[in-house]
Amino acid sequence: MCRVLSRVFLLLLLFGGVGSLDARLRIATYNVRNYLVADRLVDGKWRKEHPKPEDEKTALREIIAKVNPDVLALQEMGTLPFLEELRRDLQLLNGIRYKHACLMDGADEDRHLAVLSKIPFEGVLQHNNLGYKYFNEPGVVRRGLFEVQFKTGKVHWSLFTVHLKSKRTERKEDPEAAIKREKEATAVRDFLKKKHPPANNYPYILCGDFNDTPNTKPIARILKSGSNRLARYIYCRDSRNRVWTHYWRRGATYSQVDYIFASYGLLNLLPDGNRHSGHIEDSSGTLKASDHRMVYVDLPLK
Repeated sequence: MCRVLSRVFLLLLLFGGVGSLDARLRIATYNVRNYLVADRLVDGKWRKEHPKPEDEKTALREIIAKVNPDVLALQEMGTLPFLEELRRDLQLLNGIRYKHACLMDGADEDRHLAVLSKIPFEGVLQHNNLGYKYFNEPGVVRRGLFEVQFKTGKVHWSLFTVHLKSKRTERKEDPEAAIKREKEATAVRDFLKKKHPPANNYPYILCGDFNDTPNTKPIARILKSGSNRLARYIYCRDSRNRVWTHYWRRGATYSQVDYIFASYGLLNLLPDGNRHSGHIEDSSGTLKASDHRMVYVDLPLK
C-alpha cells in the first residue's frame, strides 16, 4: 500500500499537482490508408491517381473526433497539403483543433509519417538515415523514424512513430518481405537503444504500423536487445475484447499489426506500471475510413 501511494505521490509531483491525477493525455496511432493521390478502387471501379474518397475522409474524421486524441501519430499520410487539409477539415467540420502539425520526409515520397497535436512540440527530429544490410546490399528504413519531443510539467518525453515494410514480396528469397521488415525493426531498435540506453530510464513511446503480428521477429527486436529489455507492449483491445487492428479484405483476414510500445522509463512513472492498457476504436465506420483501426492509450501526463 505504501509503495503504491508513493508512486502516486511521485506522479503528483512530476506532473503538476493534485489536480493532474484525474487528467490524462490521450495518445493515438492511426494508419489512415492512402490519404493521398493513388490508384484505387472507387465505387467498384479502378481509378488511376485518385484522391481518397470523400466518404472515407468523413468516416476517418468522425473516428478521430470520437476518440479525440491529444497527440495523433499518422501513417500513410500524403504530402503537407493533405495533412493541412485533414487538420483544416477536422476543425471546420468536426470541431477538433490541432494547433501543431509536422510531417516526416523519408525515402518514400508518397506515404509519410505525420503527427497532429494539441500540445506544443519541444522538438521535431527526422531520423531518415537508419541503415542496414539486406542481402549484402545497403538499405534504409524507407519511411524513417519520426521523433516528436514534448515537455509535460517537468517531464521531457518523446513520441516515436514508424511504418515498417509491408508484406508485399519484392524478392523471391524473402517471402512477404519478412527479412527486410526485421532489418528495419532492428535498425529502429538499435537507434533507440543508443540514443536512450535502458539505464537512463528516458520516457518514450514508440507507435505505428509494424506490419507484423506479436509473435514475429520484428516485434521481438523492438522489445529486447540481448538480455536488455527496452520497451513493453501496451496491451490494447476494443469494446468486445478483440485485439485485431488490420483487415485484409482480399484475404479476408484480421490481424494485429499496429502497436503502442512504452519504454520502461515511461512505465515506471505510471501507477499501474506494466499493467497499463489501452484501447482499439471499433466504431461502425472504422472499415470505411481505413483498413486499420485506431489504437490509443491514456497516460497521466497532462
